[in-house]
Amino acid sequence: MSPTPDERDRIRAAMDRILHGRPERCDGALTIVALALEAGVPRNALTQRHTDLKNEFYAEVRACGGTPDSERRLGTQARRLKELRAADAEKIARLKADAEALVGALHQATTENQLLRRQQAAAERLPRCHRARHGHDGVRGRKVTT
Repeated sequence: MSPTPDERDRIRAAMDRILHGRPERCDGALTIVALALEAGVPRNALTQRHTDLKNEFYAEVRACGGTPDSERRLGTQARRLKELRAADAEKIARLKADAEALVGALHQATTENQLLRRQQAAAERLPRCHRARHGHDGVRGRKVTT
């Protein structure tokens, strides 16, 4: 779509209305989308054809002490992401500590299991008469209870 001859004039008039708080066709947000809507031009007219006017608009917004809405949204989003990142870092630290504790518990259980298997194997190697004297029934090292 080619620009209309008065496109730049309409953009400048829209800039003036928005910056002075008198928008006619938009909500008055300090964004390129609102400026394009107010000027009655497609957004790409500002992002591709008239980048100088887009930059001028943002410069005017900053000069008035304002922050463009897009920058405010990005700042809010950046703060939120930093909070999420900090929460994730805490969660990762907890999970690492839990993993270390679980590895320790698994190691202890494995060691105890190996010890019990060795004791069982040693008990099964005893002669039957020796097992009977020491209270074993001869099956898997179980003690006889009477």
